[in-house]
Amino acid sequence: MTRLTSVTLLVSILTGGLLLSGAAARNRPPHDSAAPATLVETSPSLAPFQHVRFCLRYPADCSSNRMEDERIDLTAANWDLLERVNRDVNVAIVPEQKNSGKYLRDAWMIAPFTGDCNDYAVTKRHQLLQSGLPAKALRLAVVRTTSGSGHLVLFVATTKGDLVLDSLTEAIVPWQSTDYQWIKIQSASDARIWHEVKVSRGAVSLPDRKLRVAERQSTRMVTAPVVPPYRP
Repeated sequence: MTRLTSVTLLVSILTGGLLLSGAAARNRPPHDSAAPATLVETSPSLAPFQHVRFCLRYPADCSSNRMEDERIDLTAANWDLLERVNRDVNVAIVPEQKNSGKYLRDAWMIAPFTGDCNDYAVTKRHQLLQSGLPAKALRLAVVRTTSGSGHLVLFVATTKGDLVLDSLTEAIVPWQSTDYQWIKIQSASDARIWHEVKVSRGAVSLPDRKLRVAERQSTRMVTAPVVPPYRP
């Protein structure tokens, strides 16, 4: 009887530990996760034509300060600021499909009543600049969606990973978690200059590999088995 009780207690302890480990893995903030991929600037690229026009209209938003930090310290206050700006701008601007034809008459604007992804991105960047965040850490980026459409997002470099503020979602996620193809990005040193980018798959450190294996194993052990679909 004593042996049975000991075995039962051991199983309970192990199960509880696995449940806690699985819960911790699921509850970890997305910007805390270490990802092996990095976004690497390659050759200089032509700036989007509308961004050139934007800089003529809003020169303060295209200025650069080489003394600024290239990353934002991701404190609780700064995280709240990013979430608030991303959410508020997504709500404030009514989505509108702008003219993307030959003459590109519709310019990028800060805080218009209606606008497209470009207006959302430059408005978020403007508001974060006004809040005191460094311009070098706030970079516009051109991506391609899974449907093949061009799209503009705000890439935010932080001390806990690089994040994306997007007009298509209120969720702020690491750039590696998006399904986008990354095309070009503003230079950190000069907001008027753009670079093509590529995704570099770096090696994962041994501690990270062990952590990920443990998380996958604990998740598999605490998750209910998948029932095959019924086939008559």
